[in-house]
Amino acid sequence: MTDIKFCGLKTGQDVQAARQAGARYTGYVVFEKSPRHVSPSLAGELAHLATGTQTVAVTVNPDDDLLARLRDAMRPDWIQLHGSETPERVVQARAYAQRGIIKALPVAEASDLAEVDAYAGVADMFLFDAKPPKGADRPGGWGVGYDYALLKNLQLAQPWLLSGGLDRTNVLAAVNASGAGGVDVSSGIESTPGVKDPHLIQAFSEALQSSA
Repeated sequence: MTDIKFCGLKTGQDVQAARQAGARYTGYVVFEKSPRHVSPSLAGELAHLATGTQTVAVTVNPDDDLLARLRDAMRPDWIQLHGSETPERVVQARAYAQRGIIKALPVAEASDLAEVDAYAGVADMFLFDAKPPKGADRPGGWGVGYDYALLKNLQLAQPWLLSGGLDRTNVLAAVNASGAGGVDVSSGIESTPGVKDPHLIQAFSEALQSSA
């Protein structure tokens, strides 16, 4: 079964819906420019409700102070680095996570995957997201996709998640095209930016489990 990371959760209802839909990972965005932003303390409260899932603190170029607040508030299983963090920064950030670091990398064309090599020895998991639109003020959560088949022949020792423009209408085809063992969804399960819809959460899970 394909693993699901429901990301950008902001309420207890969101967490409950994600758990009921079979989430392996639940993600909490701590980045003020995002419509899905929550404070470290709220992320901690929500993570406490996410029994049976692995919790992910989603950050963008976090400093040590923020990482320490996240560690203390939510003890995240994973910290997702979704900015321009260097491999050295990945190593430093791992000390604040229970399991390890998910490094997000933007993809638009095959040449973008060359960046994987720099992180292959330090990241514990990868997330491949669409490149943000030109002039964007945040790196993810735009609901745009790319050619998922670019990932089909990845040879990675680490697990990885497919992200970018996924929703209930295309997730099964995207998994088949990419060979992904796990997917990440945020905007594709929302009624408006930052507002999760429990019916869309369940529909996403059901679509992924259906036959082609």
